[in-house]
Amino acid sequence: MSLNQAQTEAVAHHRGPCMVLAGPGSGKTLTIVKRIEYLIQTYKVRPEEILVITFTKYAAREMRERFFALKKTGQGTVTFGTFHGIYYGILKWAYGIRQMDLLTEDQKAELIRLSMEDAGWEEMGEAESQKEQIRELAEEIASLKNQAVPAESFSPASCEKDRFLKIYQAYESRKDSCHKIDFEDMLIRCRDLFLQRPDILKKWQEKFRYILVDEFQDINQVQYDVIRMLASPEDNLFVVGDDDQSIYGFRGARPGVMRQFMKDYPGARTVLLDINYRSTGNIVKSALRVIGRNRNRYDKKIRALAGTGETVHVQEVKDPLEESRYVAEEIKKRLEQSIRPSRIAVLYRTNVDARALSETLTEYQIPFFMREKIRNLYDHMTAVDISSYFHLAMGDRQRKYFLQVANRPNRYIGRDAMKEPDISYESLRNFYCDKEWMMDRVDQWEWDMKMLNEKAPFAAIQYIRKSMGYDEFLKGYAEFKGLDKEELFGALDEIQQAAKHYKDMESWFAHVEDYRKALGAQKQEGADENSIRLMTVHGAKGLEYDTVFLIHANEGCIPYKKAKTPEEIEEERRLFYVAMTRAQKKLTISYVKEKNGKEQRPSRFAEELFLV
Repeated sequence: MSLNQAQTEAVAHHRGPCMVLAGPGSGKTLTIVKRIEYLIQTYKVRPEEILVITFTKYAAREMRERFFALKKTGQGTVTFGTFHGIYYGILKWAYGIRQMDLLTEDQKAELIRLSMEDAGWEEMGEAESQKEQIRELAEEIASLKNQAVPAESFSPASCEKDRFLKIYQAYESRKDSCHKIDFEDMLIRCRDLFLQRPDILKKWQEKFRYILVDEFQDINQVQYDVIRMLASPEDNLFVVGDDDQSIYGFRGARPGVMRQFMKDYPGARTVLLDINYRSTGNIVKSALRVIGRNRNRYDKKIRALAGTGETVHVQEVKDPLEESRYVAEEIKKRLEQSIRPSRIAVLYRTNVDARALSETLTEYQIPFFMREKIRNLYDHMTAVDISSYFHLAMGDRQRKYFLQVANRPNRYIGRDAMKEPDISYESLRNFYCDKEWMMDRVDQWEWDMKMLNEKAPFAAIQYIRKSMGYDEFLKGYAEFKGLDKEELFGALDEIQQAAKHYKDMESWFAHVEDYRKALGAQKQEGADENSIRLMTVHGAKGLEYDTVFLIHANEGCIPYKKAKTPEEIEEERRLFYVAMTRAQKKLTISYVKEKNGKEQRPSRFAEELFLV
């Protein structure tokens, strides 16, 4: 792959501020590497005067390796790093800050949990629900800091504004008392250092006279402020990005930063890399048809170099289970066509969307690797309850199973009635022999277990839910605990739907164990050439695959149900665009007609593929 001569000349030779609009697969990494090479070889810039900043350690390492591979002389001392890595180095030099002074993710989560208690958030629900609440608050605290706005003017989505302010203030107080800083504090302290100490700023300006920024569309306000100060007064600032791939709004990134750059540097050169070397013509054309409906963007005419290729396929399926089987069968076909497993990816909006597929791939014995950790569905509270009932129905008398479901629904059976390692219904009757109404409840429980033993897993779960009153129990439980009722019933529905293919409880338990092993093996083994890639669209950013499946292309999934404003919908459309442009040769988009018994609409973005 190479840039055409005009692009190479325009990009490499220009001095002063320059913005490169680099669409998907347009060779932005090579562009940055060639720019560095040209500065050193033609303009005789000393390597140590060049700073290259990107967002991930992986990207920084890849760029460094690409640069050293192209250089014909020694490696030099060009600095490659992430925003956080560079700013940490500056603070370490100025204040002697150490790694131990930074909050880890676990420490941050614990401080937020304690701050929630400080703010009077009494009902935090089950462990998983609480983790989700903490994660959302952590993102919003980070976004508040990254946008460099006063806390009072920030509009949170996770809770009411007054409560968020109390949590934020308690978090900051607890963090300060621990003498720790979080990642966002590093950026703010670096900006404040440069504002308060012009002499220190001048030293770093003299050290890094040429600054190159990769993935510029992902920059937040504080990062941008620091970069502008660092590049001044020479303004040899070379930024590469694509506003159509700005998908980190929750981190404070905004696609408008690229327009802001042109306002701040009115004399800056703009270059468009308009050739997509990655994807076929049909994929590029379809992706542009979707992203072209966004208003807040630079219009780009991008052409593919790889020929027309296959048409983008949109598949309608009945439900998530049928979707997972469709995708598994299509993966098998690609494997039979000698496509390496590692060159096939399945993308989705959130990890929850991957549950059915990960189970089906386990059933099909197709190895897979998930970049982001997924919670095992069978660790969910409702799954533990179902499993306990199944054990009891099969004749297991262990105390733990009786304790788990004795009062789900409520039978008013106390723990003191179940003290032995093994429990029997007869022992329960003996304990409550003076209470005839309790005897009837125990008799009914025993009868229900006999009925379950005669049923296949799907029918058994239906019996537990409807005949035994588990659904009614779950509604009351969600209300009492302040939990999301839809999340609880959604998980339970998934468990029941997945049980359809198992004729007895023994085979259901065997599947649950195989699935647990498949998820556990990934954490130890990691990715290899024999594994299909499963990941969120956010996790796929910057990657490319021969074959891509984008699943759950439904309203509520993508665009996500929490996206309400025009700006949020535009970011969701950019996510869809990023997903589409990961594919090199084959792209399949699927959507379901129903989920958990409810009718589903296809994503507006999928429908836009058919609009002229």
